[in-house]
Formats: sequence, C-alpha cells, structure tokens
Amino acid sequence: MDYQNPTQTGGPSMGQQKSLPNSTAVLVLGILSIVLCMCYGIIGLACGIIAIVLAKKDKQLYNSMPDAYTIGSLKNLNAGRICAIIGVCLSSLYIVYVIFILATIGTAILSNPSHIFEQYR
Repeated sequence: MDYQNPTQTGGPSMGQQKSLPNSTAVLVLGILSIVLCMCYGIIGLACGIIAIVLAKKDKQLYNSMPDAYTIGSLKNLNAGRICAIIGVCLSSLYIVYVIFILATIGTAILSNPSHIFEQYR
C-alpha cells in the first residue's frame, strides 16, 4: 500500500491560509467609531482606540507569518485601521467642540449671575 502523508507531500494542511483573528472586529469597530463619533465623542473614541490596538497586534502577527494569512483579511484590517483613525480624529474634534460650547455657555451664564436669579424667582 502506497500511503503518503499529506503534510509531507504538500497536501491540504500545508497551503491553507486563514484570516487574521481580529480583522473583522477591527473593521466593525472602525466603522462604529465613525458612526458613533457624534455621541459626545466618548463612544466613538473608545471604539477607535480599541480598533487601533487590535489592528496593531494583528499587523505584527501578519508580519511575523505573512504566508499563513489571507490578503483579504489584511485588506479588512487596513480598512478598519483607517476608519478607526478617522473616527478617533472626528471624536476628538467633537469632544473639543462640546467642551468649547460648555465653556462658552458657562462663561456667558457666570458673566451675568443676576440674570440667573431673575429667571428662578
């Protein structure tokens, strides 16, 4: 009987590629960081930072063994990373905007405290 071990002859287990473990999660979190940046910036910022950290870990994993992972999962990872960076930037800008508005309103209220007391009489 001529039985050959498939792993020694280059059979199915040697050439199989798998997707990166967090590529889909990075893509979803990156998109969510853009969508949720208008929720006072906090949720979008958290999603974006998590996506960037996961993308960095998966990129290091891909660089250590590029032949073990599919190109499609690398493209998903890069797209999610870019979306996460955009989401972090938008969320940061929105947080700065909210702080500016609150500071402006607070300054306006504190500049004329008698106006506040007149409204509550």
